[in-house]
Amino acid sequence: MPPRKISIEDKVPFAHPDANLRALDIGMAAKLAMIAGDVVLVLDASGRIVDYTADPRDYPDAAQWLGRDWLDTVSVESRAKVMEMLAGARKGATQHWREVNQLGSDNDVPMRFVVFTLGDGAGSLAIGRDLREAAALQQRLLQAQQSLERDYLRLRQLEARYRLLLEQSPEPVLIIDADTFRVREANQAAHEALRSRPGGLQGGRFPGFFAKGVREQLIAYLGSAMVSHALQPIEVEPAEGGESVLITASGFRERGSQYLMIRLSSAGRVAHQSAGATAKVIEVMPDAFVLTDSRMIIREANSAFVELVAAASADQLRGRLLGDFVGRPGIDLELIESQLAKHETARNVATVVGAHDGFDGEPVELSAVRTGDDQVCYGFVIRPIGRRLRDLPPMGDTPRSVEQLTELVGRMSLRDIVRESTDLIERLCIEAALEYTSNNRASAAEILGLSRQSLYSKLHRYGLANSIDADD
Repeated sequence: MPPRKISIEDKVPFAHPDANLRALDIGMAAKLAMIAGDVVLVLDASGRIVDYTADPRDYPDAAQWLGRDWLDTVSVESRAKVMEMLAGARKGATQHWREVNQLGSDNDVPMRFVVFTLGDGAGSLAIGRDLREAAALQQRLLQAQQSLERDYLRLRQLEARYRLLLEQSPEPVLIIDADTFRVREANQAAHEALRSRPGGLQGGRFPGFFAKGVREQLIAYLGSAMVSHALQPIEVEPAEGGESVLITASGFRERGSQYLMIRLSSAGRVAHQSAGATAKVIEVMPDAFVLTDSRMIIREANSAFVELVAAASADQLRGRLLGDFVGRPGIDLELIESQLAKHETARNVATVVGAHDGFDGEPVELSAVRTGDDQVCYGFVIRPIGRRLRDLPPMGDTPRSVEQLTELVGRMSLRDIVRESTDLIERLCIEAALEYTSNNRASAAEILGLSRQSLYSKLHRYGLANSIDADD
């Protein structure tokens, strides 16, 4: 933007200055000058500052400028601009706003100055306006523009990688419009699977590539895919004949529109590969896996579970109760089963394996899922955590304790802070045990390794007894 001129040549003059401005005196002229700029410097004929006006809160160094040449109070790169403004003021030339950096004790202050003479030999007046807010705004604008450019470049790179992955993928993939079911994009594998020439799928209606008898079923499946992510693949026959394919659809939104990503696969090959791969993965996975019926009787177990319970083979375990090997008698599995009945999943439950008289068992972490409505079955994944517990430091940070305890530094001694952290962790453990056992104090005491009397004492100590009685 070109600099603004300070000139009266092109402006409409006052119609009656003698009548309307005759009350203007020196005091009012000084106020006008103070209003015109954030900083106003009164300069003598040589350019020395003989007077000034400025807010000392915004310009704490302004008092040090008094009595010095204006050139000595600006940065080196601004001196030429100051000399040009002073020379122009002496000649009566039209003045422009010039950006000048005034020196400060901490940082230079960017300002915009204009200078005009007060008369022959009377010196001049330099009116300055602060540019710090404008500079900060320009900096934010520049950062925003750079951020947009980086995002645009990142999007271009992502699009290039997306195109490359789509074309190089051996799996047939299509992107279709969720409203019209017209194909927006399709890779080479999709063209080959549907026996279409390159580029022949774009713009066509996706259901039209399949047999007429399955199109209504396919349209209903695609509509359901937009509101559900748990649909099983659907098997359909292509319109050109050949082997049936499995269609898997998942919906997504982009720029306010809805789309479906379609994956095609051979029905027979997928079923065989999926079942075989699943069984192989479960058998060789490092974590123990157990499948039971609704009565917690073991139906299948992988090698890791056989090794965990020190059995000879999986055949030796089939038909036996899972409670014979996992959990503390009368506590863990009953609680896990109730949680599965309520939520159908249980995550990272701490329990033991191999507990019997005289042996507390090996600590493990258990996750479980409940499936089926008519024939209920349970799947368990069990992971030993004994080594993890041994490797833990004796005093660990908890997410809640860090935020609370750091506020005590400087107000309490280290010994008191350690005592506070111990109390906090003890309370959190008691709350977790009560939540885990649905406020069953007897079971919570057994899990924590405390006597009932000791647990009741701690409940009263931390003010938990009243809240639990109220919930009951």
